[in-house]
Amino acid sequence: MSVRGVPVGRLLPEDSLWSREQGSIIVVVATDAPLLPHQLERLARRVPLGVARTGGTAMNGSGDLFVAFSTANPGAGVSTGLVPLTMIPNEALNPLFVATIQATEEAVINALVAAESMTGRDDRFVMALPHERVRQLLRQRGALVEAAVP
Repeated sequence: MSVRGVPVGRLLPEDSLWSREQGSIIVVVATDAPLLPHQLERLARRVPLGVARTGGTAMNGSGDLFVAFSTANPGAGVSTGLVPLTMIPNEALNPLFVATIQATEEAVINALVAAESMTGRDDRFVMALPHERVRQLLRQRGALVEAAVP
């Protein structure tokens, strides 16, 4: 796992995180931007870049799933007649691509920070991310500047 460019996963003790293939990830991208289906597919294709920025990789057994949808054009699902649609031109999608990558990266990190230690099937124990150790590593590398509390 990488946070703000710091390879936190490699710097933590080996026994603190489960280091083998870690399963699957499902990411849902929701937007109110008026996008057509092919544009939403292009948006969903940016999700793995956000996952990769945290150090995630698609392993052999992973069943990763990424989907994107838009709440714009609410009449698009009608079954009869003509429906007026609005859309963002393809040439203007770059900010949405960047936002998707950044939001995915942040969501992965948020999920890891929120996770608690647990014992799963076959008594497999997985330790939660050691928050103070992560903060320490980020401080040491100048990636965490904490605001003074008045």
